[in-house]
Amino acid sequence: MEDLSEIYKSYANEVKLFLLCLTSSEDLAEELTQETFYQAVKSIHRYNGECKISVWLCQIAKHSYFDYLKKAKHRNHTSIDYLIKAGVDIRSKEDLPDIAMIKESTLRGIHQEIRQLQEPYAEIFLLRITMDLSFKEIGDIYEKSENWARVTYYRAKCKLAERVDLDEL
Repeated sequence: MEDLSEIYKSYANEVKLFLLCLTSSEDLAEELTQETFYQAVKSIHRYNGECKISVWLCQIAKHSYFDYLKKAKHRNHTSIDYLIKAGVDIRSKEDLPDIAMIKESTLRGIHQEIRQLQEPYAEIFLLRITMDLSFKEIGDIYEKSENWARVTYYRAKCKLAERVDLDEL
């Protein structure tokens, strides 16, 4: 196994870039990068070499981020909303292949849960997130009010938050 300081030098920027994509915050990404490597040092004995070390570190980073969301009481429909919106363009030019794979896996899990929602929740959620339609436009499609669309979208997010366990993605 490489020296731990060499691992840090080799992969810290990649992990930070991945976390920056998740958090959209330079400070939080830096903090979580440090946490990621702390957790990696604690669990280095569990690294079995079956995947690239960069993938292993990004998985730890993802879990560090989700732990942060739990502790900050942000792990709710807002974080799901953010993950979906961030994942619409899943492969940014800056993403390395391993990072894109982890992001794609996370989004695939969320999309599977969206498909499990009853109608009209799933469709309204997707209209709002993927097509970026206003509540007025969604209400017009369903021949309902803007308020109906807003409430139904909010309920869809709540139902999705109940269904999705971000730790398993």
